[in-house]
Amino acid sequence: MSNELNGKVAIVTGSGANIGEACARMLAEAGASVVLADINIAGAQRVAADIEAKGGGAMAHALDLAEEDSIRALIAATIARFGKIDVLHNNAADTRPELMAADASLLEMDVAVWDRMFQINTRGTMLMIKHAAPHMIANGGGSIINTGSGVAVLGDLFNPAYSTSKGAVNTLTRNTAAQLGHKNIRCNAVLPGLVLSPTAREIMTEGQIDMVQRHVLLPRRSVPEDIAGAVRFLASDAASFITGQIISVDGGIVHHTPYYADMMAAMAG
Repeated sequence: MSNELNGKVAIVTGSGANIGEACARMLAEAGASVVLADINIAGAQRVAADIEAKGGGAMAHALDLAEEDSIRALIAATIARFGKIDVLHNNAADTRPELMAADASLLEMDVAVWDRMFQINTRGTMLMIKHAAPHMIANGGGSIINTGSGVAVLGDLFNPAYSTSKGAVNTLTRNTAAQLGHKNIRCNAVLPGLVLSPTAREIMTEGQIDMVQRHVLLPRRSVPEDIAGAVRFLASDAASFITGQIISVDGGIVHHTPYYADMMAAMAG
C-alpha cells in the first residue's frame, strides 16, 4: 500500500460497482479514508467491508443524488465520522440499461429520460460540489474530480441526453475550477471511453463493442482501473497545480482522424 493520500478523506459517489468501485479501492490503497456513497447501498457496503478487512478506512452511506437532503446527510455523516473532506469524486450517473436504451433518438425523446439524465448526472454533481466544497474550504482546500464521458465531446447516433448531460459536467468542472481555485480547491474531469461494465455488455452486442474497439489506439480494452489511476493522480499532491482540465482516459479514441479504423483495415489488407 502506498501512502501519497495518507490522512486524506475522500468521498466517491457511485462506488458500489464498476468505475466507482475501482476508484474507491485505489484511493484506499493510496492511504485515503474513503466514504462509499451509492444508491446501491449493498454494493457500497461490500466494497467498504473489503477495504476495512485489508486495513483501510472506509464507510458506506446510502445516497440518492436526486434528493438534496440525501446529499446533505452524506456530507454530515462524513464530517461526523472523519472530520473533514479532502477529495470529492463525483462518479455516479444513472446508467441503468433500460434508461440508456430509451435514450436513443432526439426525434422520439421522452422528456422524462432527458430530465432524469440531467437530474442525476448534472444537477447531482452540482449539489455534491455545493455541499462538500465549504468543508474543503474550511480545511484549506481539496480536489474535486468529476467523471465525464468521451461521448460528451463528440456527436453520436445514440444517447443524446446522457452525452449532453455529461457535456454540462465538463462546463461545470471549469466553472468550479474558476470559482473555487482561489480557495485552493482544484476541479478536473476524467472522460472514460468504453469501459466494459455490465450495463455496456447488456445494451451492446459483441460486434458493436469490437467496432468501437477498432478506434482505440492502444492494443487492449479499457478496464475500470484505468480511470481509477487518473483519479488517484488528480486526488494527490502530485497534481497540485492542475485544475480546470478535461482529461480523456480512453486509449485515444477521441484523438484521431475519422477514417483511422478504415485506413488500418486497408493497410492490413
